[in-house]
Amino acid sequence: MLSIGVIGGGQLGRMIALDAKRMGYHVIVLDPQEHSPCGQVADEQIVASYDDTAAIEDLGARTDLVTYEFENIAIASVQHLEERGYRITPSSNVLRVTQDRLLEKTFVRECGIATADFHGIDRIEDLAAAAMMVGFPAVMKTVRGGYDGKGQWRVQSLAEAKAAFSAARGVQVIFERFVPFVKELSVIATRNARDEVVTYPIAENEHENGILAMTLAPARITERLAGRAAQIAITIGRKLGIVGTYCVELFLTQNDELLVNELAPRPHNSGHYTIDAAQCSQYEQHIRAICELPLAQPRLLANAIMMNILGTGTGDRLDGVEKLLADPSIELHMYGKKHAVAQRKMGHFTMLLDGSIDDAAIKRAKAAHKQLRWVAAN
Repeated sequence: MLSIGVIGGGQLGRMIALDAKRMGYHVIVLDPQEHSPCGQVADEQIVASYDDTAAIEDLGARTDLVTYEFENIAIASVQHLEERGYRITPSSNVLRVTQDRLLEKTFVRECGIATADFHGIDRIEDLAAAAMMVGFPAVMKTVRGGYDGKGQWRVQSLAEAKAAFSAARGVQVIFERFVPFVKELSVIATRNARDEVVTYPIAENEHENGILAMTLAPARITERLAGRAAQIAITIGRKLGIVGTYCVELFLTQNDELLVNELAPRPHNSGHYTIDAAQCSQYEQHIRAICELPLAQPRLLANAIMMNILGTGTGDRLDGVEKLLADPSIELHMYGKKHAVAQRKMGHFTMLLDGSIDDAAIKRAKAAHKQLRWVAAN
């Protein structure tokens, strides 16, 4: 039996492990939190930090291959495994590019693919030149780290930009033109070592406070735009040389222009719908790619609306589940997290639709979501 190591014990790791177990693999996860969401379903968990090279090497020695569930891990850990001949994918080069927003945007541009205008900022004195080149309004983001809207500031003037740079506490930031998009889209794709790439139906996303709230699959766009978005994802996957499932996030403008916003070198929140609505989930595709199995052609079995369930800080017990599941079209997934901290991703549900995604269907999904609330445990 092949053994798979997973760096990162969150919900994405959990879903990777669930599909890996279903396919007959032994799973060992490394995460600093005991009884992590992934650790609850894996065969074993190594409790250690992501930069603990001895623990990382132990993970490599005890498994046939290693993958990771999020990109904000120490790149030195991935390089350490590579240098010692252990199999790890995606590679440290993929991580190097996708951990750094400046390198990532530059890479996408070098692929001949459009992004918003951007400028790197190392010193506060660089802001005036960036403002002249990019203009306002703009979005400033820390180059490394940050997710779900953290480490980001929308600025309207040079004074606001200087305040944002100060808030970033001296770390390098990227100054990007604000894009007045019509839709936020994402493409889930999987590439294997034979350079074969498959893409899932383009998803349409709605964010609240920088965190994904709802995903519609397929997106309400033309076939021509969907084809262009898929080709962008295929080009990026091949140029990056990634092996595994990845996500390309895009903005669609009023002029039908597609601009790449971010890359994620692993399964993505906006692809959760594939668990219930597709013949082969993004997580199974990831396992297939890294284990050198044939990729499946993604086939959507039903249109879907995915809703994230976030913590509110008002309690750790989810009330309203019975009402939610009275709707036979809804599938619920909870992540096994003990505390429902405000804005923390605790679970999601997917509503499967017989017909098209219209305003009535979206209204029904949002009404179902409102039935849920966090309360104090009895």
